[in-house]
Formats: sequence, structure tokens, C-alpha cells
Amino acid sequence: MEMAQLEYFSRVVQEKSFSKAADKVFRTQPAVSIAIRRLEEEIGLPLLDRTQKTPVLTEAGQVVYDYAQRILGLRDQVGQAIAEMQSLKRGLIRVGANESTSLYLLPELILKYRERHPEVKVEIFRHVSSRLPREVIERNVDFALMASEPGDRDLEAFPVLKDELVLIMSPKHPLATRPAVKIKDLGSEPFVAHNVNSGSRVKVIEAFARQHTPLNITLELATIETIKRFVQKRVGLAFVPRMCVKEELERGVLVSVPVRGLTHNRTLWAAHRRGANFSPAAAAFLDVLRKHAEAGM
Repeated sequence: MEMAQLEYFSRVVQEKSFSKAADKVFRTQPAVSIAIRRLEEEIGLPLLDRTQKTPVLTEAGQVVYDYAQRILGLRDQVGQAIAEMQSLKRGLIRVGANESTSLYLLPELILKYRERHPEVKVEIFRHVSSRLPREVIERNVDFALMASEPGDRDLEAFPVLKDELVLIMSPKHPLATRPAVKIKDLGSEPFVAHNVNSGSRVKVIEAFARQHTPLNITLELATIETIKRFVQKRVGLAFVPRMCVKEELERGVLVSVPVRGLTHNRTLWAAHRRGANFSPAAAAFLDVLRKHAEAGM
């Protein structure tokens, strides 16, 4: 059973004429008649009563006609959906990111993307950076944004943003007016930390250890947003990515003070499956990522 057979048969029923149906489908009348005969032979029952002045549906013909309308309708819907995907009037992209990236980088990227393609659906999935490469490889997400370069050969990655770790405190803290501090100046200070074992946390611990200075983590919290709130309330100091406190530093509700002997630059990476066949929606998002990388690196 071929799609063309169903289309010719349906057109004959609608036009009540083989010749008119042939004109509508741009075929000769004999070609349409042969196609319907072959359809009847395949089904094993006559679909049209040809003894009347105009073709009349048989009982079997009515059943086939009803299903043919559904099949042809679905064919048209598929064609329309593909056309909409190609023109980016529909589609779906899935992006994985860690907490800081999903909160402080992705909104800017998604805004740029949706300005161009507002009808494409975007789904964001949050994971720790160590899990994100597997999410891409297992096709759970199309792209991942992470705080370290993935080493998996199945992934292609490129840097999208350079950032740095900064020491933040309340503007009312005694150290807030200093142009810089030494690690030894911080030995008696309470710290608020993220309870995720990240590369940035390891760098801070190692820097304090080299200076034989205690790092007094008195409170560990689940989110950077919560950490910022506690620091504003003078519960302690914290080390966080600069991009996470850009707004608070501009408003003056938090202060960043350089730490001599502790510099940690971070590079955020975008990754996707190597050799991936991108949908039009995903290809457009990749373009946004690469343009952002060119502007921000």
C-alpha cells in the first residue's frame, strides 16, 4: 500500500470522478485507475462500485477511505512540522549546566537565542559539572556548560567565558576598605562555603595550606544565592565566581577584596557530542554559543 494509491483513491471519492481526480493530482486517468486497481488487489476487496454513474464507496472502501484521511492528514502534519523546524518556528533544545552557569550565564545566552527564535522550546537541566559530560554523551542534553574542560573523546568542547574566583564580604566588614589582603589576614575569619566539592574549593584550600593558615569554614550551604545572603548579613566571608556577584558588586551590597597569593582564573566550557547531527534549533543555539565565546574570551 503506497501513499500515492491512498491519495488517488481519496481524490476519486472526493471528486466523484476519475478524470477530475486525475486532473487534481496531475496524472492521467488510466494511471489513477491502475493505481486504485492495484490497491484493491492488495486489499482483496473492491473499494469502489463502478456500475453507477459516479464511483460509489463499497463497505470496504469506506473503511479504507476513513483511514486514508487520517494517514494523509498525518503526512501533511509531518511535512508542516519539518518545515516549521527548518524555519525555526518550532523545535527543542536541551541544555545542561551547573548551578553558577545556569543562574548567571545561561539567562544571557537564552535571552539572545529567544530574541531570534522565540518559538523554539528550551529545557535547562542542572547537574554538577562532573556529571555533565555523561549527560551529553548519553543524549540527555544537546549541550552542556561546565566549569572545566571535558576530557572525553566523544565530546567536542570550546571555552565560552573567562571568569575568576573572588573574595566577597559585607561592605561593613573591617577588611572591606582595604585595597588588598593577605591569606594570613584571613586566618581568624569565618567562611561560608558551597557544599559542592569543586576545583575552585580545592584551589582555596591548597592556597591556605601553603601559607600555613587555617581556613575556618563555619557554614556550608547548598546554593550560591544563599551564600551571598549570609555574607551580606555578615555571617562570614566567601570565595565565589565573579560572574555570580556582578550585580551585587555593582549595587554595593557586597564588596570584593583582592587576596595576595590567591588567584584562580576559571574558564567555562561548552560541550556537545563530537560529529553530532544538529537539528536546526540546536545548530542555531551553537551559533549563539560560539558568538558569545568570540565576544567574551
